[in-house]
Amino acid sequence: MNSIKRTEQTTRMTEGIIWKQIIAFAFPIFLGNLFQQLYNTADSLIVGNFLGSNALAAVSSSGNLIFLMVGFFNGIAMGAGVVIARYYGAKEIMQVQKSVHTTIAFGIAAGILLTVAGTLLTSRILVWMGTPADVLPESTIYFRIYFMGSLSFVMYNIFVGILQSVGDSRHPLVYLIFSSIINILLDLLFVGVMGFGVGAAALATIISQFLSALLCLYRLVYKSPDEYRVALRSIRFDLPMLRQIIANGLPAGFQNSIIAFANVIVQSNINKFGKMAVAGCGAYSKIEGFGFLPITCFSLALTTFISQNLGAKQYERAKKGARFGILCSIIMAELVGVFLYLTIPILVRAFNRTPEVIAYGTAQARTVTLFYFLLAFSHCIAGILRGAGKASVPMFTMLCFWCIVRVTYITIAIRLIPDIRMLFWAYPLTWTLSSIVFLLYFLKADWVHGFEK
Repeated sequence: MNSIKRTEQTTRMTEGIIWKQIIAFAFPIFLGNLFQQLYNTADSLIVGNFLGSNALAAVSSSGNLIFLMVGFFNGIAMGAGVVIARYYGAKEIMQVQKSVHTTIAFGIAAGILLTVAGTLLTSRILVWMGTPADVLPESTIYFRIYFMGSLSFVMYNIFVGILQSVGDSRHPLVYLIFSSIINILLDLLFVGVMGFGVGAAALATIISQFLSALLCLYRLVYKSPDEYRVALRSIRFDLPMLRQIIANGLPAGFQNSIIAFANVIVQSNINKFGKMAVAGCGAYSKIEGFGFLPITCFSLALTTFISQNLGAKQYERAKKGARFGILCSIIMAELVGVFLYLTIPILVRAFNRTPEVIAYGTAQARTVTLFYFLLAFSHCIAGILRGAGKASVPMFTMLCFWCIVRVTYITIAIRLIPDIRMLFWAYPLTWTLSSIVFLLYFLKADWVHGFEK
């Protein structure tokens, strides 16, 4: 019993000083995402320096396609986290148990489905995206091997979502640091020492992801308090709980998929400018991941904070926490954006020293980085609304602006002015429009009491 009480004091976010609670929860997420971005970037750095620009293009263009395939299931996992956090905040232990075990059952089914779909559809999607012919063979190998390990990264995200929903962001950080180090060492061994191709980089990622997932599972099975401890024999679908999880997660999953689809359209247009553009923009995308760190950590922290406090009917506390999280996120995101704007040529050069590659990466960064504050604001409001049970609002907002408007703009602009910078401007434009809508909704709508009603 004492161990449970100590855990409640460190993970329940319905009591204590608001800013300390949010920072204490967000900081480990920030560090965890930092290490995850490091080992994602390690693939491109090591491949680009040891295997050349073709291999760099093959690996660096991976982000949008991978997110297209896994984003839907990750969105469902986010919905599950909202459900678990709300029951945890309300101290309804039986419901917490049902939601945890149903979430894991869903993750297993999703991982198996994604393995089959990703392995079979990879080559067709890459061809549809217009991947340059001299890059296509290595891209196909990389993605096919990557998706063979789908179960590892789906279950890792499921386990981390469970731990974060009850306020534990520290243990996922430790596990992620360990797996990041393993991934980098395996990349250096497979690619740098043994001279294997891009498929080895994907294999290194899969192995490290499996290790981090196993560590999370061990924590949930053997080291967690009874409230959310996992019993392997109890992993099954509870249909009423599954409906709740899907109801909360489907909008986020659909939102992830449509954003990824729009970004795949952007990537397919980048592909038309040749492999140097693919390599340069791909290198920037890895760097951009570091710029998103303060955005991601605060949006996730706000989702958990809002879910737990609304579950406990702490409405004013939820409002204060929302305002603090938004302010911190946009300030930090803009500081990172300014830093990247100033240093981008040096950073891209670390991936590949070809002048054309550096020029493309620099052009993209200096178009979008000063607008990171808009991206931070949109993601924070989306996180708040998901925590309040209003996931459909960010879904429709982002469907409209980050998919329909973005794709429409690209289709028209690139035909009128065939300059790759016209593609880059699609992002600041759509971030601005979504931020305006989110601001109006946040100020005028009753998002706090809407779930209770």
